[in-house]
Amino acid sequence: MQAGSRARAGLVGLSLLLLAGCGDGVGEKGFQKQYAVARDALERGLYVRASEVYSELIPKSGPLAPRLKLEYAHTLLRAGHFTKASAHAEALAQSQHDTARSAALAVHGTAEHELGLAALAQGNRPAGKQHFQAARTSLNEMLAEDPLLDPLGSMKGRRDSISKRLKTL
Repeated sequence: MQAGSRARAGLVGLSLLLLAGCGDGVGEKGFQKQYAVARDALERGLYVRASEVYSELIPKSGPLAPRLKLEYAHTLLRAGHFTKASAHAEALAQSQHDTARSAALAVHGTAEHELGLAALAQGNRPAGKQHFQAARTSLNEMLAEDPLLDPLGSMKGRRDSISKRLKTL
């Protein structure tokens, strides 16, 4: 847990340093302040607030747009808006490469897994299977391309669980 907290703190610090290089004068400070509000809301579980602020920030985020879009998709995922999270993460993954793509694929795979579980709970096996296949594809690529994004093995465990479930569908 401590390593995860330190990694999150490092990412927030890095993001704030990057933000310091963007914009000019008063706009820069306002952007930094809004970002801090969005990030704090995300980390505190205030997903509606976080998504509202990210929605306002993304259009004016310039080169930081991919990072903010990823955090927005993560906010949607955490809020249980799996369809929206999947769509946003998939679009982001299609426009990115390297670690940014892998991170978006992790969100996409997780959202698709949750959608598959929901479909099965409603008795819709074909939809469940389709979501599980999409989840497995995203997680396979993410793990192959950037295994360091899964230091504790939770994405691998999710992917393996999906693979087992697909064998029964």
